Amino acid sequence: MTADPSAPALPTARQRRRGMLIILVLAVAIFCWQLGNTGLVDETPPLFAASGRAMAVTGDWLTPRVNGLPRFDKPPLVYWLMGLGYALPAGEFWDPLGTWAARLPSALASVVTMLVLGDTLLRHGFRGDAHPRRTAVTAALAFALSPLVLIWSRTAVSDALLSGTLALSLLCQWRCYASGSGRRWWLAWIVLAFAVLTKGPVAVVLTGITLILFALMRRDLSGLWVSLRPLQGLLITALISLPWYAAELLVEGQPFWDSFFGYHNLQRLTSVVNDHLQPWWFFVPVLVVASFPFTPLLLLGLGRVVAAFAGAASLQRTPSADSLSHFAGCWLLAVFLLFTAAATKLPSYWLPATPAAALLIASAARPASLRQRQGLLTAWICTALCTLILAAGLFASPLWIPLIQDPEMPTLPTELLASGLVIRAAVCFTVAVLLGIWSLWGAVPGRLLAWQGPMVLFQLIALVPMIQLGDRVRQLPVRQIAKQVVEQRRAGEPLAMIGVLKPSLHFYTGQVVVYEGESRAALANLADRLSHERRRGFQGLPRTEADASPSVLVVINRGTASKQHWQGLSPLKLADAGIYELWRLDRSRLEQRAADLRDEGVDLTWRKPRPERY
Repeated sequence: MTADPSAPALPTARQRRRGMLIILVLAVAIFCWQLGNTGLVDETPPLFAASGRAMAVTGDWLTPRVNGLPRFDKPPLVYWLMGLGYALPAGEFWDPLGTWAARLPSALASVVTMLVLGDTLLRHGFRGDAHPRRTAVTAALAFALSPLVLIWSRTAVSDALLSGTLALSLLCQWRCYASGSGRRWWLAWIVLAFAVLTKGPVAVVLTGITLILFALMRRDLSGLWVSLRPLQGLLITALISLPWYAAELLVEGQPFWDSFFGYHNLQRLTSVVNDHLQPWWFFVPVLVVASFPFTPLLLLGLGRVVAAFAGAASLQRTPSADSLSHFAGCWLLAVFLLFTAAATKLPSYWLPATPAAALLIASAARPASLRQRQGLLTAWICTALCTLILAAGLFASPLWIPLIQDPEMPTLPTELLASGLVIRAAVCFTVAVLLGIWSLWGAVPGRLLAWQGPMVLFQLIALVPMIQLGDRVRQLPVRQIAKQVVEQRRAGEPLAMIGVLKPSLHFYTGQVVVYEGESRAALANLADRLSHERRRGFQGLPRTEADASPSVLVVINRGTASKQHWQGLSPLKLADAGIYELWRLDRSRLEQRAADLRDEGVDLTWRKPRPERY
């Protein structure tokens, strides 16, 4: 029996180990290098980090809490993982900023995604691929170098963890189907349960849409059904993931049901929340940006998948082991269709599609047949143009960086230009263009690596230092003022933040913070909350009671402090950092000003329920 000449020359076990080691080293360098050297970035990451740390401190591993309130927006897996990091001893020495523990779940999820992408291609290479090990590395890097992945893998939220667990589950399902044996079919459903414990039922919905599209394309519903055993699989997923939901509903009751299922799941799909209103075509430009500058290759790979739908009958004759690119296309389309239909749209919603995009890019970048060669050459030329445009834009940074105007970072343009980091990034992309064009002149195996190598260097020598610069300009003042709060606060003295609302102040002080905006109603709210609000770790007391503090510490930004209704309160200024000032304010003066405002018709608003209060 003769061997199939188009079958991939799969590497030996030793070659696979070497390939996986290369991917592991790259993954650790990209995602873990200096991961904890910067503080948490407001607004959302400190809420996750504070909830995870609270679990470790209080021993309550059931309900995530932040700033004295339950946080029902996400299931507990990401908080559990963060909490385990915070529970490790001597954290003040190895994690002084509290960011290693908070960011490590996101970073490790992306590391694992790179490894599972590489392992899948090392064991199930694309048909006709003479260099599967290089293809595996390029696919892993195509995922890692996505702008969305680079950002969210270093951010203390749950999006990267969802992307990683969902990718592992879907790739396990495809590998089970491709092998034809149905071995370890249960593994994918166990991992899917982790995805459900990361972000909720959306993981099951995305899996279902992906498998339905793939079954329609392959016209092989029976083969998928036998290989994956979805009824038994969903039962496994439910047995692992549902106990937490049941326990939380039993303990917290209706507020959990209304917030998690009503607001954070159903309402996000059916209506716009948090002003995240976007046009229906929002994810088209997100798709373009998320794979830039390799978007032309992604579009080429996706176009082949869409064309395959029209010739679905011919796919029935294609071995299941050769269907990985088609599965990746269905996976990407599932994310696109679901979140395009959703009313609330955010760029981070695209993150679960990035592993599929990486597979499509790696598939399209391989040497093509004569029939496909013209389209591939066009995609390579467009990739070179995209990279060149990016490099030119970075070289032109002295023209557009001064246009950046952010009141929270007034010195950013000057410091960014003085650092030379943008020019350093421009050089990396210029080298990528030159190496990429050079690779087009001959049949260079793993041609995509010519582009990717300089981009890995960009991550290490330009992007990470840019993040550190941004932290110094934007977040360091918050940490400095938090340190002053800890040093200056008297026993029982309440703490408030007015104007610019930074959850990281709560994280770094370890105190419940009363947050209010800059309006006149915010001042009236603050005075009333200090007397009447109740939350875990904070009990408002009227100033006249014996145990009540006569003063309140107020962190206020200078723009808010200059407003007329905050004038004339005679605060004692204790410290300042960046745009922030720390006041000790006499509550009697605050209450008198609030009474005057209420006489003028200002209404209290703090008692109105808000789903995402902190």
